Order: sequence, then C-alpha cells, then structure tokens
Amino acid sequence: MRMRLVEKPKDPAVLLAELQAEVEARDPRPVYMRSAMWATGGSSALLALGAVTPNVEFGSMLSVFSLAGVCGYYTVWGVAHALHSPLMAVTNAISGMTAVGGLVLMNHAPNAGAHILGAGATLISTINISGGFLVTKKMLDMFKRPDDPPEYYEFYAVPAGVLGAGFLVGQSMGYEHIGSVLGVTSGICCVGGIAGLSSQETARMGNTLGMTGVGLGMTATLGSMHFTPGFALETAALLGTGSALGYGIASRVGPTSLPQTVAAFHSLVGLAAVGTAIGDWSAYCADPNDLNMDGVRSMGIVLATGIGSVTATGSLVAYGKLDGSLDSSPMNISGRDQINMAMGAGTLATGAVFVSQPSEGLATAALMTNAGLTGALGYHMTSSIGGADMPVVITVLNSYSGWALCAEGFMLDNPLLTVVGALIGSSGAILTHIMCEAMNREISSVILGGMGTKSTGGETDMSIYEGVHTEINVDQCVDALTEAESVIIVPGYGVAVAKAQYAIADIVAKLTKRGAKVRFGIHPVAGRMPGQLNVLLAEAGVPYDVVEEMEEINDDFTETDVVLVIGANDTINSAAIDDPNSIIAGMPVLEVWNAKNVIIMKRSMAQGYAGVENPVFFKENTDMLLGDAKQTCDAL
Repeated sequence: MRMRLVEKPKDPAVLLAELQAEVEARDPRPVYMRSAMWATGGSSALLALGAVTPNVEFGSMLSVFSLAGVCGYYTVWGVAHALHSPLMAVTNAISGMTAVGGLVLMNHAPNAGAHILGAGATLISTINISGGFLVTKKMLDMFKRPDDPPEYYEFYAVPAGVLGAGFLVGQSMGYEHIGSVLGVTSGICCVGGIAGLSSQETARMGNTLGMTGVGLGMTATLGSMHFTPGFALETAALLGTGSALGYGIASRVGPTSLPQTVAAFHSLVGLAAVGTAIGDWSAYCADPNDLNMDGVRSMGIVLATGIGSVTATGSLVAYGKLDGSLDSSPMNISGRDQINMAMGAGTLATGAVFVSQPSEGLATAALMTNAGLTGALGYHMTSSIGGADMPVVITVLNSYSGWALCAEGFMLDNPLLTVVGALIGSSGAILTHIMCEAMNREISSVILGGMGTKSTGGETDMSIYEGVHTEINVDQCVDALTEAESVIIVPGYGVAVAKAQYAIADIVAKLTKRGAKVRFGIHPVAGRMPGQLNVLLAEAGVPYDVVEEMEEINDDFTETDVVLVIGANDTINSAAIDDPNSIIAGMPVLEVWNAKNVIIMKRSMAQGYAGVENPVFFKENTDMLLGDAKQTCDAL
C-alpha cells in the first residue's frame, strides 16, 4: 500500500449534521418550510418598504430596481462558464455609466468644488468605459477560430446612429419626453450585452450591444443638458481624454494581466461614485434651494459614498495582490474581526447621522468620516483575504460597483442608472454565488478572511495520509502521453502564474496530430478570476470546443487513459468526496483519480491553499512530475 488513511473519531457536531442530512433526505418538508419562511420574510419586507415609501417617484424607482435585478438574475445564469471573464469585463465597462452622474453634477453644480468632482467622475468613468469594452473585445477575439465566418458588427452603428441622431432632432423640435425612450433602449441593450454571452456565437454581438447601450445612455444625458461654448468644450475634452486613456491602457494589457486590469477598472467606478455623491452634497450646501434633499436623496448619497469607497480601496488592494506588487497572502493582525465590526458600526452610525442632517457642518463631517471608514474597511477586509480567493473577491467587487451605480440612480432620480446598477449588482452577486458553490465556501468566510467551508468537516483537517509518492521524469511522461488514445488536461492556478498556456497548446497540437483525443477539464474557480483559464487557452490557440467544464467532463475520467494535471491541487483533491472529516468535504472537484493514469505537474509536494493533504498524490495510478510548469511543459 502506498497510502494509508488514519481516520480520527468524528466530532459530535459532524455526526449531528450528517444525521440532519439523512432526515431531510427522507422527509423533504423542512426544505420547503425553510423556503416558505424565506418567502414570507421577503413579502413582509416588501410590505414594510411599501408602507414607508415617501412618494410615487420613489415607488416607481423601486419597481424599476426590482425588475432590473430579477432580469439580471436570470440573464447571468445563462452565461457560459467559459465566458465569465468577458462577463466581468463587459459589466465593468457598463458600470462606467457613473459618467452620467458626473455629467449631471457638472451641469447643475453651483460651486467650483462640485463641478471639479463631477468632472473627475466623468473623466475616470470614461476611462473605464473605453478600456473595459476594449478588454472585453480582446478577450472575445481570442476565442475566434480560423474557420469562423467573418463578422461585420460595425454595421450596427447605423441603427445606433439613427437612434442617437433622431433623439437629438426630436429634442430640438420640442419632444421633451423622447429621452425616456432612448433611456429604455439603452437599458435593453445593456441587458442584451450580458445575454449575448450565453454562447460563443453571440458573445461578440453582446459586446456590441453593451457598447450601444452605454453610448445611447450617454447621448440621452448629453441631450438633456444645457451647454455654453465653454462647457461644451470642457465636456468634449473630458470624454475624449478619458476615452483615449482607457483605450491606451487596455491596448497594452496582455492575457495574463486581465484580472488585475479588471480590478483596477473597478476602483475607478468606486472613485467616480464617491466623487459624484460628495459633489452632490457640496452642490446642495452651496445652494439648498436648487436641490430637494429628502430622505431618498440623502440615503442615496451615503450609500453611493460608502459602497463606492469600499469598492475603490478593495479593488486597489485586489489589483496589488493580482499584479504581485502586494503580498498575496492574507494580512493577519490581532483583533481583525473586532476592527471590522468597529468600522462597520462606525459606518452605520455616521450614515444615520448624515441622513438625519442635524446641521450642515455635522452632516458634512459625518459623510466624510463615512467615506474614510468605508475606505479603510475595504482596504482591511480585502488585505485579509488570500490570493487564492481572488476569483470570489473580484466578483464581489464587481457586484459592489453595480450597487454603487444603483445608489447614484436613487440619488439623482435617474431610472437608467438604477436599471444598469441593479443589472450589474445582481450579475456580480450571482457570479459570487457560483464561485462560492464551486469552492464550497460561505461568502462570509471569504469576505471576513480565512479558510472555511459549508462542509460537515471541522475547522482543521482530521485525516492524516501516510505513504510515498512516485516521481517520473519528462521522458517517462512523454511515453505515457504518446501511448495514450485519450488525454484530459486539467490546468490550475499554476498555469496562469507560469504563463504556460503556449507550451500546453503545442502539446495538444502534437498529441492531436498523432491521433489522440485531447480535451481540457476546467474547474470554475481555476485561475485568478472566473473563466481566466478559458481565456488563456483561447489566447494560445486552443479551440474552445475541446475545453469543457467540470460538470461536463467528470463522468469521462473513467474512460480516459491519461490525465495531465498542471498546477492544480485543491480542485482535484479526492478528500472532498471520500473524507467527511476534511475541511474541504463537499467541495465539487474534478475526479481525476478515476482515470487509468494520472500525471500531476507541480512545483513541489506542498499543500494547496486549503492547507490539507491531497491523497491523490499517493494513489497507485498517480505519478508526480515536479518542477516549474512552464519549464516542464516546454521540455515536454
């Protein structure tokens, strides 16, 4: 025997959880009862919200928000897993609609401070729009195959131009409400931009629709503004400069830098939301008679400030960890949870003070303190999360950017921002749920830092694996691959770090030429952001139709001659299935050990991020090929 599992007695809490699961399997009533209770709670909350609705306009905005959220929920579930990275990029670009808030603020700002904040929000939002859509296009173009038919999406500039020009003409002719039609069309196009990512065939059309939606939204905003020659020149300069900067940044981004680029763009959205919210308050202080500072508007200001500030600082930390300029390991300081709770309580308190507005000076101090606390909270919480959890962190920040935009919509009474914000917020929330399910993690355990799962396992690994592993060299690995008729390659985080995708693509081409059936199995959280490995493989020329998701390929391992694992660990750990005491018990994994032969390429025999031993390393049908992934793949 090369492996021996020494199992300790089960914890009573584990036995109780298993017994509860068995009871629910026999009697499904508790499941339905919990669902009904949640629905009852939701219904009660809606009634309470309706009772305190201050006016009809707020009720209408709330209806728009709810419908957009539901629409986003069902739309995102249809997006292919392989296109989760482009989904993140396109929603990030659409969230640049914070430029609308900046433009509106510039247009009515009675003081220089508010005007400067509006101009800054417009500039950085435009960087996000231009760069985000170009990054999305670059990602999607990587999936193109040589035999794909040509595409002429530039033709859709004609209907978009007709809509925009028709709106401007109608506006000049006195049709005051024609802008609402353009706003609805903008929202529909943004929904279509996400829905288009449901398949490779329609993905690039989705990016085109997203660009159209943002363009129409900006046109509707500009058409409703009053311009002097100087203001028109300033606006054109801001939009032009932002677009050029965004295009220049995105043009230099390589496939391996996409995750940190998306994180950086998220920070711009957060900063824009904070600037617009504080600027709106500054405008009110300068001229109280010009704005109606009711409870809805003041709540929108404090939410846009708080959520935007968390998004900005958290995204900057995520950028640093992904880029390597910051240590990817979690920051552990004593009293971490107590610090977070204290800052959270301070955030709620300052928000309440601002909404009550006892005086202008006190409200201003409360708002600025709120911005500082939420910024520190975003920095501290993201710093406390390890690099391996970045796929979840990125999706959470993506969701935050949407909710910040949504808060702007309520603040400015702008249905377009509310629709787009709810769409992006729900999109990020669903992606976060998908990532957590794939890791068997509770979202709270990720956000608050540290390793934790929804499994019945304890907080520490309760199993010890004793045995020896077998190592092979490159020549022996080549022999195994060339003799195999069917091969499945399972890439992991190590492929992104080593930038080994080109060498892997060469291996696939050579094996395919020899007549072998070669496919890829991708875990949902492999890489540094959702779907990143799909993008890397596509960039290296691997056809997307041989890249399959975990659910599609897991049943095929039993009929596979060789599985080549490159840089993956926890996502292939059999303890998730076989060991109920493991802290990763219940986590969905790629069941590579069911193949006839498993070759695992790793730098060393070290444990994965979860900190547990991997019994697959010691199985009879497993061989270890140790070394740098890039160098080993080149040697192969």
